[in-house]
Amino acid sequence: MEKIRILLADDHVVMRMGLVTATSGEPDIEVVAEAGNGLEAIDAYRRLRPDVVVMDLRMPKLNGIETIVALRREFEDVRILVFSNYASGEEVLMAFKAGASGFVVKEMPLESLLEAIRCVHRGEQYAPPGISVRMTNRVLSQLSERELEVLRLVAKGQSNKEIAASLHIVEGTVKVHLTSILLKLGVSDRTQAILLAIKRGIIQLE
Repeated sequence: MEKIRILLADDHVVMRMGLVTATSGEPDIEVVAEAGNGLEAIDAYRRLRPDVVVMDLRMPKLNGIETIVALRREFEDVRILVFSNYASGEEVLMAFKAGASGFVVKEMPLESLLEAIRCVHRGEQYAPPGISVRMTNRVLSQLSERELEVLRLVAKGQSNKEIAASLHIVEGTVKVHLTSILLKLGVSDRTQAILLAIKRGIIQLE
């Protein structure tokens, strides 16, 4: 039987050891490499081209989302399964938007992880009901008051620096709000966000 070759990317050594042990009894799955951060994961993928990357979201040097984006940019057919302790609606949505094929929470039974690996290897997406609900709720959630303020200032043509000064917050916080706004509205840039928000009556141009 040809085995599904796995790259494990997780900064917790004990977690990686546990996964190696857990998958060792599976006749169709083989861990061929491990990585402790995003940069190591990218390097290992370049060298070995595994079938599936099982990746944590919160890693040093490059986090999971950044690593997914980098891998997808370089290898269009990469298949990535997120395996994380953290699964807020926003994190799930960001992972799938970045190019992940599946999402499993570490508290789920081992069988769920194995099923997800096989599913992603087949070229399918894997999101168990609980994960799907979190993602849907996140998509349907409305903009917060602060996000509306940021969006209105964006519509006035203000830069991140100008918005930060207007709202008395740091520029990094503005970027966080903008990322959240784009995710909630399902758009990829400021212009699309403004146009959609106006179309839906979320904001009005003064």
